[in-house]
Amino acid sequence: MKISTIILAGGKGRRFGGEKIAEVIGGETLLERVLRVVSSISEQLILSLAPGQTAPKLKPGVNVLEAVDVYHNKGALGGIYTGIKCSETNHNLVVGADMPLLNAYLLEYMMGICHDYDVTVPQIGGHAEPLHAIYSKNCLDPIEAAFSRGKSRIVSFFGSVDVRWIKEDEIDYFDPDHLSFLNVNTQNDLRLAKAAIASYSEIAQELGDLQ
Repeated sequence: MKISTIILAGGKGRRFGGEKIAEVIGGETLLERVLRVVSSISEQLILSLAPGQTAPKLKPGVNVLEAVDVYHNKGALGGIYTGIKCSETNHNLVVGADMPLLNAYLLEYMMGICHDYDVTVPQIGGHAEPLHAIYSKNCLDPIEAAFSRGKSRIVSFFGSVDVRWIKEDEIDYFDPDHLSFLNVNTQNDLRLAKAAIASYSEIAQELGDLQ
């Protein structure tokens, strides 16, 4: 099934202390890492931006549609709405531009089971992970209805659509440490992500030495 990916890049980075998606980690910026993972599994790439936000420079050959929020001051849900509205596909993967440890196998698993649902979203410890989820165009009207009620939390419209919850045992098969869901919101998050990537590199080097 063809699917687009909406990359949310419109956050102000207050807790981080400034712009974060250009931070370099493992030799790539946060945004470059996300694009590398999702580009091979996406029909279309959409970069969700806040009004007035300057789009980051991308490497040559990276084809990304820039989408500026239709609704102002609606947070991540506003970016999701705009991305779905602009998308060329019915189903749309949504991830944050600050998620450096995305797991392509978990994303592909979600894509394989999402076609009968309006929202396909992981759930860990009873909490939804709506910034690592798949949304269909059937979500547009319910999101608009939520906005009309003054609601802007992502889960505020879930009661009006058909949701497929990805349980922890499903997630654990692909990502037992749940690193896919790490958002770099603070400098400490950045340090954790760098440590995890360094650990992966060491393991890969050890496996290479054994071959």
